[in-house]
Amino acid sequence: MLIREATPQDWPAIWPFFHGIVAAGDTFTYPTDLEEHVARDWWLLAPPNRTVVAVDDAGAVIGTAKMNANHMGNGGHIASASYMVDPAHMGRGVGRALCEYSLEWARTAGFRAMQFNAVVETNTYAVKLYESLGFTVLGTLPEGFRHPARGYVGLHIMHRAL
Repeated sequence: MLIREATPQDWPAIWPFFHGIVAAGDTFTYPTDLEEHVARDWWLLAPPNRTVVAVDDAGAVIGTAKMNANHMGNGGHIASASYMVDPAHMGRGVGRALCEYSLEWARTAGFRAMQFNAVVETNTYAVKLYESLGFTVLGTLPEGFRHPARGYVGLHIMHRAL
């Protein structure tokens, strides 16, 4: 697997799994009917932020991540990131590789910590992955997310110093 900077030409490969993940409505706070052009603008970030793709040995996009400052101004020293893995490639270390990549990007860029603002508490795979990489749950917004099957569930704020 190779992780490289995403280009606009990668979007047609990202969109199908991005759309499926968002439309499912169980892990991201994005609108489930998010239009493609809006999604592309939200995901493909301009420098100094970064969007990357994970590609397999054949060059197929199997995951993606976006990295950015979590806040502006005097809070601009805290990074954030979001990740999406093509469901056909889940369980193969793609998410871990993307998360590790984003942590190194943030460290190299001079950020002091990384914070995730909205990790759905029922997304146990993500919570377990982030905790294994040193993140802790700082707090949980009770009923902060309306899960399509489980009703109102909490949203974790997770943090890791760099």
